[in-house]
Amino acid sequence: MPAPATNAGRRPGTAVRSAVFLACLSPMLWMALQVARGDLGPDPVARLTHETGIWALRLLLLSLAMTPLRRLTGSPWPLRLRRMIGLFAFAYALLHLLVYVALDLQAYWPQLLEDLVKRPFITVGAAALVLLVPLALTSTRAMQRRLGRRWRPLHRLVYPAVLLACLHFLWLVKADWREPAIHLGIALLLLALRLPPLARVLTRHTARDGPAA
Repeated sequence: MPAPATNAGRRPGTAVRSAVFLACLSPMLWMALQVARGDLGPDPVARLTHETGIWALRLLLLSLAMTPLRRLTGSPWPLRLRRMIGLFAFAYALLHLLVYVALDLQAYWPQLLEDLVKRPFITVGAAALVLLVPLALTSTRAMQRRLGRRWRPLHRLVYPAVLLACLHFLWLVKADWREPAIHLGIALLLLALRLPPLARVLTRHTARDGPAA
């Protein structure tokens, strides 16, 4: 019999955590399969660069959605999935950088430095990744305990990081801006839901109707 989705409605069960883990991992596995089959289209490097970058941004947005979801459901279980989703977002962002440096630039470091200086979308993308590094390094419970009250302000770096990532996507696209605009709109909505008036609306909804099942 599958494990329950929650433990007394408070935390995700093993089945839910496993499902989220596999869902986050599956794009990576699909890309690896396409590489093995040579099925990445006429420009494999551009395809890998796009896929790793877009999944990094999607998972970053999903991790940001966990706090509003916690307020909406009145249950802490979304927060218990946030760390896993955030670490997957960081892993995809690292892959995005690796594909760009190792495959696109062929590890030609002078070109990387020139791109960082002269191409704004590269600059903001790199800045977003730099902001995510301390978040990944301090995501463990041990680091949370060690940092104490400093942990929460530090992890608010995810807010500028997601905006920089959206700007990176927006500047990268030359013609059709709909997809990056949708991602930016979602990011702005998720950030707005953290503003005290809107956060109170979500909390009042939960208090009035009770935690969602």
